[in-house]
Amino acid sequence: MTALRERHAEAVVATALRESRVVIINGPRQAGKTTLSRLVQRSRGGAWVSLDSPEVLHACVADPPGFLAAYPRPLFIDEFQRAGDALVRAIKVEVDRDSSRGQFLLSGSSRFLTIATISESLAGRVQIVDLWPFTQGEAEQLGPQADTLLSRLFDDTARLAVQLPEAPLDRASYLDRICRGGYPEVHALPAPARRHWFDGYLRTVMQRDAPAVARGRHLAELPRLARVLGARTGQELIVDHIARESGIERTVLARTYLPLLETLYLTLSLPAWSRNFTTRAVRHPKTYIGDPGLAARILGVSAEALGRPGSPALGALLETFVVTELVRQAARRGEPGISLFHYRTKDQAEVDVVAEADDGRMAAIEVKASRTVGQDAFRVLHTLRSQVDRAGGQFVRGVVLYLGNDALSFGDRLTALPVSHLWLPPSS
Repeated sequence: MTALRERHAEAVVATALRESRVVIINGPRQAGKTTLSRLVQRSRGGAWVSLDSPEVLHACVADPPGFLAAYPRPLFIDEFQRAGDALVRAIKVEVDRDSSRGQFLLSGSSRFLTIATISESLAGRVQIVDLWPFTQGEAEQLGPQADTLLSRLFDDTARLAVQLPEAPLDRASYLDRICRGGYPEVHALPAPARRHWFDGYLRTVMQRDAPAVARGRHLAELPRLARVLGARTGQELIVDHIARESGIERTVLARTYLPLLETLYLTLSLPAWSRNFTTRAVRHPKTYIGDPGLAARILGVSAEALGRPGSPALGALLETFVVTELVRQAARRGEPGISLFHYRTKDQAEVDVVAEADDGRMAAIEVKASRTVGQDAFRVLHTLRSQVDRAGGQFVRGVVLYLGNDALSFGDRLTALPVSHLWLPPSS
């Protein structure tokens, strides 16, 4: 059995239950949603049911209002999306009759607002919490101050120094972390068993979850598409290119397959950043496999293979590792809220991640798969900083994350940090 670990999302869920009538925990299969909802239920009381049970599901589908009436509040419903629109509409009726906070906590393995079988959004009644697989800090049980680099970039009083481990991480340790990823079940498995776990995970999601979400549609091309997207993790999402490489018709790809993979959390995307909102809308997003360990398995790459000189997959998988860690940190909902983008100029100069706070301040993050870093690594960050400053914007920090061991200043608001600074707690 997987050892229970504290999750940063537990505090987010507790706050959401105090503020809203309904809370939904969304996230990929096997990210720990069931465990988290059971822990919250034990602390708050009420009842917990799972629609993974055929008998419970049949009762819920047959009479949603009667099903809800049979349980005390708060009611925790796991895999709620299996009951479809009728259950969500019954919940809406309940919370419109009684506006008390924290009545329902629902958890599911599909993005609620993009599930085709559910038309009711519960707008104004619901908060949605994304639960991703473990961050590095959660996996190592480093406490609530771990995994806070993203928020500290925007805190003028915060120092970027961290509590250093007894021995600095070496290259092999980083590569093992990439290939392990964050799924709780994988964390303690040796490398051969991880491969089997990831294979079974993909089969389950593609053969069971995908047809259920896509209303039974034939989806035989999904494994091939996953391989194409795995090879393109960290690249711009250009539908014409993916259609050509996968052999899937462009319209079907854009309207069905690509949204489906995001709905199931197998992929995620970063929109393009620009100070012009119209420009943002027309530029291509970057696409990533939702977990670096899953990406490595789709590519058939081991930590040993990544460690060989000139590994073609290292740069993309390290970027995927960093981006997925940042996405998980952004889900913690600090103040201000932070949204993630990528940046690319017309001449193809790019910054891997632009983080923008609700108040318009921004930070930029580059990822380098090298043990040393020099001025050239900051070339595009220099340009972006200057452009934002000239336009009267608020560029707070530019950071290069690399595989070395030293935190180094490179001038005005520019810093090189070891990748481990992503998750290590700040120094006191």
